[in-house]
Amino acid sequence: MEEFILQKLLEVQNKSSIDNVFIVGLRIHQSYRLFLFCLFMVTYSLTFSSNFLIILLVFFSKLSGSPMYVLLSNLSVSEILVTTNIVPPMLHILLRNGTYFSLIGCLAQFFLSGLFLIAESLLLSAMSYDRFLAICKPLHYTMIMGPRLRICLILVCWAMSTLLMSIGFSFVASLNFCRDNIIDHLYCDIIPILNLSCSDTSTVKIVMYLFSSASTMFPLLVIICTYGFIIRAITRISSSKGKEKAFSTCSSHLGVVSTYYVTMILVYVVPSGHFVIMNKLLSLLYTVITPLVNPFIYTLRNQEINAAMRQILSSITRP
Repeated sequence: MEEFILQKLLEVQNKSSIDNVFIVGLRIHQSYRLFLFCLFMVTYSLTFSSNFLIILLVFFSKLSGSPMYVLLSNLSVSEILVTTNIVPPMLHILLRNGTYFSLIGCLAQFFLSGLFLIAESLLLSAMSYDRFLAICKPLHYTMIMGPRLRICLILVCWAMSTLLMSIGFSFVASLNFCRDNIIDHLYCDIIPILNLSCSDTSTVKIVMYLFSSASTMFPLLVIICTYGFIIRAITRISSSKGKEKAFSTCSSHLGVVSTYYVTMILVYVVPSGHFVIMNKLLSLLYTVITPLVNPFIYTLRNQEINAAMRQILSSITRP
């Protein structure tokens, strides 16, 4: 797969007259840019450390035996990769008030960001399936959601995201880039990249729109269907404590799904026209804010994660 992407990048370089692209970033006063630089730097540091902490807690505690938390650790991996791919270059752009990147580097950033975002969508749907089994099939949950199925779900999520993004990227790489090399965005996204092409991009726009819609809406439909069964199962529970416990196991996942899909649908599925500033702000939501919020949604009021954290801290401080 790496050889395929490198070959496509070299093909783009050989047939395109653009070697570098200028990413504009945010056209604001220097004092505001410095403030946003510091804000995004702190946000990125918190995002990286909080998601990395979840990964450590899962793999160095009893949570490693829980399918839900293994899937959660993979979600944290995808969020670290998304933010690391986008935020550090964006900080450089903010500090320099716009800067040049190679065309190959720009396309590589687009490919990686798409791959990690699709993986995140698929992982969220896999987590909803896990919650469906835990609530609707509690007696068979341990047997069904064993190590084999757990590993298969994770591998399928990452393999499907790589395959889908590779197919979509092959259409983008078939274009010839020879127009003005200015990208009025915070990073290399699909629409700004297509605006650089002097080829006919109508087919590519349709294909990428269908790909982005499918990679967003199909996992969302899986989540909606599984939660339909979950809600029906919860309503059949007689005791109020049982209903509250069943719902509490899903509330964190629902919170993450809501923050993720609302921003993704607004940016990629709903046509946004020429609202460039709005696109930039929405892009900040799902690349900077959402990966920061998600770990706190999962850790706040989560007794198992808090217990795992106390266990690791006590083992470290124990003489």
